[in-house]
Amino acid sequence: MSHPGLAKPQAPESVARVARKLSAAFALLFLLLAPRCATAYSGRVIDASSRKPVQGAFVTLNESVVRTDENGVFQVDGSGNKIGARAYGYGRNEVATSDLKTGTVEIHLTPLKPKALYLSFFGIGHTGLRQSALKLVKDTELNALVIDVKGDRGSVAYKSSIPLAAEVGAQALITIKDVNGLIRSLRGSGIYTIARIVVFKDNPLALARPDLALKNRGGAIFRDREHLAWTDPFSKEVWNYNIGIALEAAAAGFDEIQFDYVRFPDAPGLAFSMANTEKNRIAAIGGFLAEARKRLVPYNVFLAADIFGYVNWNLDDTHIGQKLETLVPIVDYVSPMLYPSCFQFGIPGYRNPVLHPYEIVYRSLKRARDRTDVPSIRFRPWLQAFRDYAFDRRPFKGREIRAQITAAETFGSDGWMLWNPNNVYSEEGLKKAGSDFPLDGTGCFKDY
Repeated sequence: MSHPGLAKPQAPESVARVARKLSAAFALLFLLLAPRCATAYSGRVIDASSRKPVQGAFVTLNESVVRTDENGVFQVDGSGNKIGARAYGYGRNEVATSDLKTGTVEIHLTPLKPKALYLSFFGIGHTGLRQSALKLVKDTELNALVIDVKGDRGSVAYKSSIPLAAEVGAQALITIKDVNGLIRSLRGSGIYTIARIVVFKDNPLALARPDLALKNRGGAIFRDREHLAWTDPFSKEVWNYNIGIALEAAAAGFDEIQFDYVRFPDAPGLAFSMANTEKNRIAAIGGFLAEARKRLVPYNVFLAADIFGYVNWNLDDTHIGQKLETLVPIVDYVSPMLYPSCFQFGIPGYRNPVLHPYEIVYRSLKRARDRTDVPSIRFRPWLQAFRDYAFDRRPFKGREIRAQITAAETFGSDGWMLWNPNNVYSEEGLKKAGSDFPLDGTGCFKDY
């Protein structure tokens, strides 16, 4: 007899039916929790202009990276939503894995040699300086910008999600209000973007965290000629902080990460967390760059390091941890600062460097290539676009700037970068867009 309001009793499920339900539930749970299966993708990397294969290109899929063979062919295994490619002397490119139907892909790379102006932490946020630089890029042969992401005084230019940046005061002033929007705008104008990150010279971090600061042997925090403090290049916490900033810049869309002040200070009598030997210094700088390269793999960005000009000539580490033979295998581009004013001792055969800007640049680059036996394209020099301060205080104008550019191009470097700390540039020494002749009539200079 049934009872009002009570459910009718149901027959018990069969053991087989319960087993089938449990099996299906466990299968679903496995699919949800198991890592995505790796997929093998193969294809070729092609020069977009010549349609020839690009040998030695880097092909990335998430954390996997391979190189193309002499036919531009690659096979990369992994999971992810895009495959990226880049190569020396080219821009970078990527394809979405969701667009691949057969697992085979052809990636086109466009030849590119960056010709850049530098914009400082303040310069990128100053409407006048920024617009002046963009106009020069539009009107001349320039096609790239080096932008301070973390500047000489340790400030981070954009709103970072790294807690330490705010904790130490590196976010007191934000000069890039919308870093993603900035990069989208520059990319839309065909501008190659380089994120400059000043590494171990870091006044806010060193002062807020004395345990990470370099100190004199008496225990006081070391300050350089500009009265700025430095962090210890041996510190892994310092490494991670700067690599974190590099990862954010890469995620924002910068084409290249360029580490500056990736060295020990050129000052005696300092105390470090490890013995200050040449071997240890070289290992610290190389170790930092290698770790940065490893963690940047998923972003398919180029990696560069700025070095002293004399590092091209000195066989030791110049007492700052920079040794050419160690750096070249780690980074994509080595960027020596070949400002004639910084060669206080000249180079062999040229005692007064400001009188010979062509020779300083060309011979320094050739010296580096001869020592490392890598192609010229692996170097991109910094060139002087500021008044001399070390010799006769001559202004570096059209003739001097063009001489340096011609030297770099004759050598075959991957473009060049003009440095003026005040971010004040002009058309002098530059070619008009689409022209073979400098705007101010300065001629080319022969290869000495």
